[in-house]
Amino acid sequence: MIEVNLLPGGKKRQAKKAGFSLSLPKVGGPSADKWMIGSAIAILAAVGYGGNLFFQVQGRLADAEQAVEAAVQDSVRYADLIQKTEILQARRDSIAQKVAIIQRIDAQRYVWAHLMDEVGRALPDYTWLTNIVQVSDADPMQFRIEGKAGNNFALTRFWNSLESSLFIRNVRLISTEQTLERSGRGQGQGVYQFILEAELEDPPSEVLQMEPLLG
Repeated sequence: MIEVNLLPGGKKRQAKKAGFSLSLPKVGGPSADKWMIGSAIAILAAVGYGGNLFFQVQGRLADAEQAVEAAVQDSVRYADLIQKTEILQARRDSIAQKVAIIQRIDAQRYVWAHLMDEVGRALPDYTWLTNIVQVSDADPMQFRIEGKAGNNFALTRFWNSLESSLFIRNVRLISTEQTLERSGRGQGQGVYQFILEAELEDPPSEVLQMEPLLG
């Protein structure tokens, strides 16, 4: 069929061609309002939680700093206390050492007095001494007796008497020699020159009567 354009100067309207178009979604409506409100609530909750966590961390840091400061102060105080304790302990040890020395001296102050008394009691007739000397500081103390006896019987009696003493033990004959002892008239008499060694023995406490230096 033939179409005729009756309008002057008119042109045939061409059909609109299909093309690509970009459009933004329309914002509005109840669903969009709910989404915005939910997002705002979530943001506020996150901010509140972060703020609460921040203040908790700050509080814990403050508590930790106070604990560290208190620990430092305690360390300084304890260090001073330990130093004073060590000084007192050193003084105590020094005093204890001095007391031990005094007690040892006190325990031995009658040693030679008792020893000389025991040797004198054991000395028989026709026997005399020329020297008594300490030969060892070890425990027990060792000493030497030098003297002369008129005969072997006197020397044997002296030896046995020393062994029976509560203060003397382990009596040993080191040497004996017969010599000629001259008198004032020029006459000589045979005697036995001897050397004995023995050890000091601690007697039972009930036989001693001593007043200690320290009460």
